[in-house]
Amino acid sequence: MKTFQDSAGRIWNITITVDGVRRVKDLLDVNLARIIEPREKGGEIPLMTDIEDDIMLLVDVIFALVKPQADAAGVSDEAFGAALGGEAIAAAREAFWRELADFYRSLRRRPNAAEAAAIEKQLALVEKALAAAEAKIDGIDPEKVVEAAVAALAAAEKKTAGGSSSRAPESAE
Repeated sequence: MKTFQDSAGRIWNITITVDGVRRVKDLLDVNLARIIEPREKGGEIPLMTDIEDDIMLLVDVIFALVKPQADAAGVSDEAFGAALGGEAIAAAREAFWRELADFYRSLRRRPNAAEAAAIEKQLALVEKALAAAEAKIDGIDPEKVVEAAVAALAAAEKKTAGGSSSRAPESAE
C-alpha cells in the first residue's frame, strides 16, 4: 500500500488488488491488468503511456482505486480532483506507479516481471526528461531572448525599408 496526501490534508491509501483492478475496469474501461498493451484495439501506445500522458485519466484511475475510501469520507470525484494540485498530484502519481509496480512484482510470474520493469523504466524516463527540460529552461536568459528578437525585427524592418524590392517603379505614362 502506498499513501499520499491531497491539498486538503486528507491521506489516501492506494492499494492495488484484483478488486481495485476490476473497479478501474468497470468504472473507466481501463484494464490495469494489461498495462503494457495498447488501451484500444489496434492502437500503438501502451496503456501505461496513456495514463502517464493524460493527467485526467491518471486522476480518474487513482480515484477509482481509492473510491471506497472516498465514499466512506463523503468525498466526490470532483472534490477529490479539486484537492489534487501541485505537489499533491505529483505524490499521487508516484504512489500509484510504485503501487502498480509492486502489484506486478508480487505476482511472481515471469511475464509480470516485464510490467514491473516497464513501469520502473517509465518512471526513470519521465524523471530524466523532466530534469533535462528543467535544465534547458533554466539556461534561457529572457533578456538575451528579447534582445535577439528586437535585433531580428530591426533587421527585417531595415531590409524592407531599404528598398530590397527587385521590381522597378512603374512609369507615369
